[in-house]
Amino acid sequence: MRIDKFLSVTGKASRSESSRAARAGRITVNGVIARDCSRHIDPEKDEICFDGIKVLYREFIWIMMNKPAGVLSASEDRKQKTVIDLLPPELQEKGLFPCGRLDKDTVGLLMLTNDGALSHALLSPRHHAEKSYYFRLSRPYDNARGIENGIMMDGKLTKPAKIVMRDALCGVITLTEGKYHQIKRMFAYAGCTVVYLKRISFAGVKLDPSLGEGEWRYLTPEEEEALRRAPV
Repeated sequence: MRIDKFLSVTGKASRSESSRAARAGRITVNGVIARDCSRHIDPEKDEICFDGIKVLYREFIWIMMNKPAGVLSASEDRKQKTVIDLLPPELQEKGLFPCGRLDKDTVGLLMLTNDGALSHALLSPRHHAEKSYYFRLSRPYDNARGIENGIMMDGKLTKPAKIVMRDALCGVITLTEGKYHQIKRMFAYAGCTVVYLKRISFAGVKLDPSLGEGEWRYLTPEEEEALRRAPV
C-alpha cells in the first residue's frame, strides 16, 4: 500500500496533505524520513509515524460522535445535514455510515463505521446490545403503569427496560432494542413527554465527556474490543 493511501485510509491525512507533509520531513517509515508518498509499505509490519506519532492501521474505521440536535443519522441527504457532513473531507469518502440511528432532535453517542458485519451484529435484536439514554420529562414520572416491564408497541410487547430516576423529572433508561421513537412512546404511555434525550452509552462503550456536540474521535482499541465482545 502506498504511504499516501495508508494515511488517507487511516484518516490521518488526505493524499495531498500527505505529499506536503512528506516533503516537509514529517513522515517516517521505520524511523527513516520518507519524502516520497508513492512508496509502498506493509501496513501490518512497517511502523509509520506522522509528526512523530505512530499511525495505527485500521482495516475498519470506528468513530464516536457526540451527535448534535438537528442533524440526521444518515450517510447522505439532499436537503438536510447528516452526521457524515460533520466529518473532515477525507473521512467523508470512506463509506462510513451510522451504526444505528438517533432521532433528529436526540443528541449524544453515535457510532460511525464502515464495518458492515459488526454493525449488523450489534444491531441484531438477538444480541441484546444495551443502549442507555439520559432523559428529561415535562412532568414527574411514576411507574404506576409499569412501562419497564414492556408495553405493546407495533403489535408486540417491548423487551424489559431499566429506568433509574435522578429526580422527579430526569433519569437514565437502558434498552436492548430500538423501535421507532421507542423511548418517547414509552413515556407517552405513562403520560409524560420527553423534552430532552441524550444517548450516553452503546454496547458497553460510554460517550466521551470531553466531546462537545458535533465533535468526534476514533474509538480506542479497548473500545473497539468492547464492541466486538458485545454481540455474543
